[in-house]
Amino acid sequence: MENLNSYLIVSAILFAIGTIGVLTRKNVIVMFMSIELMLNAVNLTFVAFSRYLGNLDGQIFVFFIMTVAAAEAAVGLALIIAFFNNKESIDVEDVNLMKW
Repeated sequence: MENLNSYLIVSAILFAIGTIGVLTRKNVIVMFMSIELMLNAVNLTFVAFSRYLGNLDGQIFVFFIMTVAAAEAAVGLALIIAFFNNKESIDVEDVNLMKW
């Protein structure tokens, strides 16, 4: 059995990649995927701690997070498609044009 540290290191690397993706990219879809990657890194941490502690609460919590993430992905992609249909661009700098 692998120890907890290996899972936490993988989770931290995934979270760091997601953070770098959000901070450095201007494409809304890439930022959206980076946020999802960060969310999955947190899910991996929950599952790793749940397995390490022998408690199923973390794994049950991950199911709730995945349900919310699926709804968030559907709404987020719908907003991105609507924005693209209006502005013909998915650049983050064009988003502030939607204020009014």
